[in-house]
Amino acid sequence: MDIKTLKSLHMIVKYGSFHQAAVEMNYAQSTVTMQIQKLEADIGIQLLERGKNIRLTEAGRLFYEESLEIVKRLERLQTNLSDLQSGEVGHVRIGLTEPTASYRLPPLLKEFMTIHPRIRVSLEIASTTALVESLQQDKIDFACCSAPEIGTDLFFQPLFSEKFVALLPEDHPLSLYEDLEPGLFVGHRLLITSATCPYRKKLEMILQELGHVAIDTMEIGSMTALKTYVENGFGFALVPEIVLDPMPRGTKVLPVSGASIDMLTGFIYKSAPLSYASGQLFRYLKEKLNTLDS
Repeated sequence: MDIKTLKSLHMIVKYGSFHQAAVEMNYAQSTVTMQIQKLEADIGIQLLERGKNIRLTEAGRLFYEESLEIVKRLERLQTNLSDLQSGEVGHVRIGLTEPTASYRLPPLLKEFMTIHPRIRVSLEIASTTALVESLQQDKIDFACCSAPEIGTDLFFQPLFSEKFVALLPEDHPLSLYEDLEPGLFVGHRLLITSATCPYRKKLEMILQELGHVAIDTMEIGSMTALKTYVENGFGFALVPEIVLDPMPRGTKVLPVSGASIDMLTGFIYKSAPLSYASGQLFRYLKEKLNTLDS
């Protein structure tokens, strides 16, 4: 029993004719006849009474009525499978770090989901370390974050450099400078992110290389929250330039010189191929985010 045979039966019932059913199905009449004969032999029940007028048997009527729903479901299944293979339906789980999650992704994701309304997207917003673990445990399909530490079996594809600047209160002693180099940080409270944050690790490495290890710091767990604490006078911070629109009240921005403080951001993913839906989002974001440094 297959969907083509069931459709042939439906056409016979609709038109009361093997000949007309064959015309509608674009088959030879002998093909339709053989389909119905094989169907009746397979289920061991006569479905049609042949003669001048073709009629359903009592069993045939029951079979016909039930098969209408079967055909609808099979057609819906075929459509869904086709959409799934073409990437038009599915569920994508993506991991993100800040500020990409709050500032870059929303408008891009809105446009993507308008183009692909049947693709469902789930977001995990965490540190790069946590996203690497989620990826290795198959909890997400891919992530957009900083490069993973050496030694993982993951791939990293660079996309853009997140530009960082110094944000400080307008009345801060360092606000008198035109730009800041790390040597000037000594003696001033620097607001930093959590110990697991790759950017904090990079900043600590830069300071150690310059011999400045005894800097007054205050840990703030969120990268995007740093600007609020600067606004309230807790100290100064190095923040992604993208989060400063609008600028916090009573603050000033200075460029940082003497060391590369920008953070390379990209995709991390496994060697296994992505699902069709995940591949659609991956390629879309790659195209959009790759243009940020151009």
